[in-house]
Order: sequence, then C-alpha cells, then structure tokens
Amino acid sequence: MIIHPSDHDRDFRPYLGVGLGVITVSTAAILIRLAQAEAHSLVVAAWRLTLATLVLTPLVLLRCRSELRALTRREWGSALASGLLLALHFATWITSLAYTSVAASVVFVSTSPIFVGLASHLLLRERLSREMTLALLITMAGSAIIGLGDLEEGTHRLWGDVLALMGAMAGAGYFLIGRRLRARLSLLAYVFPVYGTAALVLMITMLLSGFPRIPQRTQTWVSLLLMALGPQILGHSSLNWALRYLSATYVTIATLGEPIGSTLLAWWLLKEQPSLWAVVGGALILVGIAVASHAERLAAAASPCPLDPSGLQ
Repeated sequence: MIIHPSDHDRDFRPYLGVGLGVITVSTAAILIRLAQAEAHSLVVAAWRLTLATLVLTPLVLLRCRSELRALTRREWGSALASGLLLALHFATWITSLAYTSVAASVVFVSTSPIFVGLASHLLLRERLSREMTLALLITMAGSAIIGLGDLEEGTHRLWGDVLALMGAMAGAGYFLIGRRLRARLSLLAYVFPVYGTAALVLMITMLLSGFPRIPQRTQTWVSLLLMALGPQILGHSSLNWALRYLSATYVTIATLGEPIGSTLLAWWLLKEQPSLWAVVGGALILVGIAVASHAERLAAAASPCPLDPSGLQ
C-alpha cells in the first residue's frame, strides 16, 4: 500500500525547491568574484560546469543509464540545445561580473522572466494570467530600480550590462527547454547531458582562447568547487526539478530573488554597500514573487491534472 503525502505537502514541495535554488544560486556571484582574482571569466565558467559534471557522473551511471539510453533523437537534440544555451548564459554572465557591480550584474541577468514570459506565451501557448503579468511588471520594476541606482552611482558599465542581458536571454531559452524536457525526464537524466554539453563547449572554448587553463591558487579551486557543488548542482538542479511542476515563467520570476541575496552577500563579504535604490527594488521583487506564487497556486488548483507525488524525483 502506497501512502501519498497530504495535499499540503504535495503542493508545497516544488516551492521549497525553488526557494532552495534561489538561496543557493545567490552565492554564485560572490564565489565568481573570488575566483576571478586569479582566473579569467571563461576559465571560471568552464571549470564550474566541468566539476559539476564530474561530481554527478558516478550517480548518473548508477541510476540513469537505462533512461539515458532510452532518450529519443529529439530529446537528445533538445538537451544539447539546452546545454549550449547554458554555456552561453554562464560565459556572458560570469564575464559581466568583471565589468560591473554584483548588484547590477545579477539584476540584469535576472531579466530573463521577460523573455520567458513572452516566449511561453508565443511558442508554448502558456497563457499569462493577469496575476502573472502583474508579477512580471512588479519584479521587473524592482530590477530596474536597482539597476538605476547603480547607474547613478557610476558602478557599472554598458558592456557589463549588455553581457548580463545576453546571459538573461540565453538563460530564458535554457529554462524553456528544461520545462518541456522535465515533463518526461527525471532530474538527473535531464541535467547530466545539459551540464555535460555546457562543460564541453566551455572547455573547448577555453582551450582555444589561450587563457591560462589551470588555476594555481588553492583558494581559486575552493571557490570553483563550491560553485559546482552549491549554485550549480544544488541550486540549478533544484530549479530544474521544480520545472516539472511549475511554469518556466514562475521559476524565472522566483529567481529574481537572487539579486537580493547576492547584494546582501556582496555588502557583507565584498563591502559593496547597497543603496536605498537596491533596498526599494528588492522589496518590489519580493512582492512580485509573492504575487507570482499566488497566481501559480491558483493555476495548479484549476488544473485537471493535479501534481502526482509519485513523480517527485
């Protein structure tokens, strides 16, 4: 006899996954800054994904070999495309942190909900409710306020903003593909080929770039390993897990909490004190996430196919 969780647990776990993912990825910008003291941004991106893939390999070989062998050509193609977009996301966003402040970079890379919301509506036919549209507007207003505050203080540059926006667009595509694949694949069967593809692309690019390939400082390797275990494996994988049960638009809106966490950590560890703009913008972002969460719960309650707890993996 199988005992299913209560309706409350059944509904709440995906939101816990998103919360864990957002908290964990908020540490990424700080770890990247520490690694960039020695390593080039492209080297940081390549090793982050490579270490994450190596850590996951034994677990995947033990649990997911049959599922990976059963993937269709179309599913492999989608996973490879997602990996390419993830590689572009990290290459551009991590590089942006070398040109602009932590707050500005994570704010601009967090504009991906705009692209996800539009693409979900136009390509996936996921209708945007009034509440979700309002959440988009509120969260993006909060992000804009933080960015304007940094602009006024002269702490970020145009090139860093452009790179972060490119990272946002690539991240939007990565989440959209993940939303479709996660409906059919287990978490490990999805993230392993995606992370592996991104690692391979970034490693090849790094080797062709001529930058020093292997960091020499122990502190750099510690930062890279923490990036792989925390923001990548725990953070991104938690968000990818939630994509099976929540819309891509909601998940990316929730990741707008990352600028708040990253800004606070930068204040504490890097002495980048947040301005009043950052405080006001962060408050708006939290309001937007709350509105989006309410809209997602309403949509889930109205769905003819409730969440199946046996599919949580």
